[in-house]
Amino acid sequence: MYQAVIFDLDGTLLNTIGDLAAAGNFTLHQMGFPGHTVEEYKYMVGNGIPMLLHRMLPETERTEENERKAAELFFPYYDAHKEDTTAPYEGIPALLEHLRSAGVKLGVVSNKEDHLTKQVIGQYFPGVFDDVRGHVLGTPTKPDPHLVNEMRAAFGLAAEQVLYAGDSNVDMFTANNAGLDGCGVLWGFRTADELREAGASYLVHTPAQLEQLVLNP
Repeated sequence: MYQAVIFDLDGTLLNTIGDLAAAGNFTLHQMGFPGHTVEEYKYMVGNGIPMLLHRMLPETERTEENERKAAELFFPYYDAHKEDTTAPYEGIPALLEHLRSAGVKLGVVSNKEDHLTKQVIGQYFPGVFDDVRGHVLGTPTKPDPHLVNEMRAAFGLAAEQVLYAGDSNVDMFTANNAGLDGCGVLWGFRTADELREAGASYLVHTPAQLEQLVLNP
């Protein structure tokens, strides 16, 4: 049995892609550029919003000035609309309740900005997580493991006692860099092949399977 699970946020706990895509397309249209489909956005997210802004701009328009302008447009819009369609994936609330009842510590480490990460978790999962950390300006994003390492240390647990769960190759690289087992979740934004190639220790199709893995490995 794992003593703690550290979760990615977008594509793992919450289906946020609709609101991210809407904010992205609002930004692009305001700048006079074409938008993208929701499916295309699934492959742009995962490395933090600054990288999302870079990727969504046309290749020939990825200048420092355009990325700054995009940020000025994106962040206020997303902050006002980040809960329009975002919702927990089916089975996630029950999973978290069952893990907490079993005494498993729960954490979130996201490449979303720290204040946004804490706001979103506070809105959808108040009082559920023992620790929540997002990206802080001037520090590296995942797959750098520093936030995961700091959280594991705060939990007072050894690496083999902690599972990291996420939906992308970035998450599996993060788990490997932190010396943790990585569980790829298949209800999120990316494919089984991507997760497997990135070194996932496990793949699960449902939150119930993840619960089984944590409590009865």
